[in-house]
Amino acid sequence: MNFQESIAAAWAKIQGMLSGFIVLLPNIVLAAIAFIAFFFAARWLKMLVKRLTRRHRQARNLGMVLGRLAQGIVILIGLFVSLSIVIPTFRAGDLVQLLGISGVAIGFAFRDILQNFLAGILILLTEPFQIDDQIVFKEYEGTVENIQTRATTIRTYDGRRIVIPNSELFTNSVTVNTAFESRRMEYDVGIGYGDNIDRAKQLILEALEGIDTVLRDPAPDVLVIDLAQSTVNIRVRWWIKPPRRIDDLNSRDKVLSAIKNKLTEAGIDLPFPTQQILFHDQTEETDGDRARQREGWPAGRQQEVPKPRSIGDSLIKLAQMRSPSNGSSSNDKR
Repeated sequence: MNFQESIAAAWAKIQGMLSGFIVLLPNIVLAAIAFIAFFFAARWLKMLVKRLTRRHRQARNLGMVLGRLAQGIVILIGLFVSLSIVIPTFRAGDLVQLLGISGVAIGFAFRDILQNFLAGILILLTEPFQIDDQIVFKEYEGTVENIQTRATTIRTYDGRRIVIPNSELFTNSVTVNTAFESRRMEYDVGIGYGDNIDRAKQLILEALEGIDTVLRDPAPDVLVIDLAQSTVNIRVRWWIKPPRRIDDLNSRDKVLSAIKNKLTEAGIDLPFPTQQILFHDQTEETDGDRARQREGWPAGRQQEVPKPRSIGDSLIKLAQMRSPSNGSSSNDKR
């Protein structure tokens, strides 16, 4: 086959491909229109499901799951219809068979993605937390912005976004601060050992009564919880509603300020940690004789208490020991 025949054969193939494309062009356009129609129908169906469940807080996450599943199913149906229009001999079983053959490889390659996807579906169905809830996960704390099928995003209180994979949220402990309508707060106040405990507890309760953010039911309470080294610790417990972070900070600010002012006005001591150190007050004669030491050991035989060792006398004796007149020569010092 010479060069001209090769060119003629290639041109014939190109003409055949162009003819085939022209023949299929109406089907391709119709398939594209059909797929676009199914795509927008899927989006409309998703929005409809979310709108129907938006008013019910308990069903909001379920509506998100159903909306996404409905969207995926409608798009998949549109894909089948579009392929059937372009390729009349195409059957849905062919695509299922192809997906079955490549499913194992896809599963290994996208194991983490599939794991996060399934965890996201379970989170949306079981609803351990919801959008706008304030949660604590490990060292992260903030408000839930969105629960996607792959990850959950939270907004921290200092204006940062944290993206957490759903598999970690589903398999680890999560603290939901806004799971209930009210929340109990607590703080430990230390008073002096010489103060009256009942009086201090009464003053603390009076301080709490004047704060509007403290709930009356359940009522606040104060409990002695520890006899510490420098203080008698009293735990103050009160309830707030709603239990969001800003309410926590505002309530804590008012409660602690009121307690401090109330106790200070009444003369109740709020001591800081102190430590007492006792030294063994010994003399030269009594070093090593525990029965004659003044502090730190049980009393021994009744005897005259020795005079404490004078720091000045010790310095004089030390100077005398180092003096040249003590019998040592300059050669000895060398």
